[in-house]
Order: sequence, then structure tokens, then C-alpha cells
Amino acid sequence: MKTSKWFLALAAAVLAATFMARALAADSNQVTLTGTMVCGKCKLHITQECQDVLQVQKDGKTVNYFLIQNPLAKDFHPKICQNDGEKVIVTGVAKEYHGKEWLTATKIEEVK
Repeated sequence: MKTSKWFLALAAAVLAATFMARALAADSNQVTLTGTMVCGKCKLHITQECQDVLQVQKDGKTVNYFLIQNPLAKDFHPKICQNDGEKVIVTGVAKEYHGKEWLTATKIEEVK
């Protein structure tokens, strides 16, 4: 019985993530942003699980872009988790959703 509840919860989470990714990608708002990529859990302490967050300076303020967990973001995460992050250039589709900036990355480049 516990296995079926766990499976149902996992399926609901995957379905919700899929719909959110599609909703964010629906509006083609392609951007290229330069900033520091950090871990939302380990560095910023603002997420419950590890997640890439791109911090960009706009008008003297720091804006956090939460990256959608696609394969590109997941592959980059070990470079920034549990340290001070990396200076990067990220290209992707940006969208505001529930008061947060979200970014579906199509390209992540380290600034050298």
C-alpha cells in the first residue's frame, strides 16, 4: 500500500513538472543572461532541494532566476553545488511564475 501511495505522489510530481515546463516554454521570451550560478539549497538556503539559481544584477538589485530541472541544468549542477558558484552566461526562455523568475536553459557557458 505504501508503494502505491509513493508511486502516485511521484507520478503527480512528474506531471506537475512537465506542465510547468511546457507553460514556461510556451511564451517564447528568449534571453541571454550573465551572472553567478549557485545552489538554491546549499548556498542560498531558499529551496528545500538542490536547484540551480542564476543570480543576475539588475538596476542595483540581485534577481534570482530558478532554472527548470532539464538535463542541461542537472549536468551543470555538480559544478556549483556546495561552493560559491560559477560565473556563467545562460541562454534560455525566461518567465515569471508565482512571483519568481524561472529560466529554461538551452545553453550554459562558464565565463573564463
